[in-house]
Amino acid sequence: MVVRETTQHSETSQQSEREQVRTMEPQKDEATGRTRQIVVISAGVSQPSSTHLLADQFVRRVLQRAEAAQVTVEVRQIELRPLAQQIVQAMISGLQSVEIAQAIDRLATADAIVVATPIYKAGMSGLLKSFLDILDQDLLLAKPTALLATAGTARHALVVDEQLRSTMAFFRTLTIPTSVFSTSEDWGSASLGGRLDRAASELVVLLASDVARAITSSGWQHYQHEFGSVAEQTAAVRGKTSAGDAAGLDFDSDLMRLAAGGQ
Repeated sequence: MVVRETTQHSETSQQSEREQVRTMEPQKDEATGRTRQIVVISAGVSQPSSTHLLADQFVRRVLQRAEAAQVTVEVRQIELRPLAQQIVQAMISGLQSVEIAQAIDRLATADAIVVATPIYKAGMSGLLKSFLDILDQDLLLAKPTALLATAGTARHALVVDEQLRSTMAFFRTLTIPTSVFSTSEDWGSASLGGRLDRAASELVVLLASDVARAITSSGWQHYQHEFGSVAEQTAAVRGKTSAGDAAGLDFDSDLMRLAAGGQ
């Protein structure tokens, strides 16, 4: 099995480590023979970042379990810190830079998502929320999603499940049962390692089952989609929808029949 990890817009010091190619004994993905794509959205802003570190530890465990399950995995990173100004510009003008468009395309084709954020003022990072605000609401539909967070105090422990999980529910993601929250006191503890192991196992089980494709392939047209969204365009390429469906048009609706002269 070949597991590749690439980084988008990371700092130079971290880029060489995250872009290295990890070569293991070649193995076939027995389910589909297809490489699964995992996209990590990291909202850490400090250097070094405990949020990045937590995400890296989680990804290593995911790769280990994917190898054991004979699932070929490619991990891609979306670092929000270098994209901060472009995210704000996209919110204000509605226009996306090339880098933002590339990040969205990665999410559209991802088989699983990892969201890692620091907790500020009893809430998720404003940078992460702003990035989520510019995404199509159906972009992450049914994708298995792991939730990770770091904070300076354990008093913020419930923010992940109360705020971040509900936000991802709006996008109709399939969040795994175990969320991982860490403070500085948790590093190196057995309890943090256990939570990371449990969450990694849950994500790999869903990833191996190809649950996102199974759900969307059987009923994509029954979900509400944004007009001309990236998710709809990707669905059309994959053959889930017709050209009209991909444009977000229902030609069999009463309104469309009226527009066609009652035909």
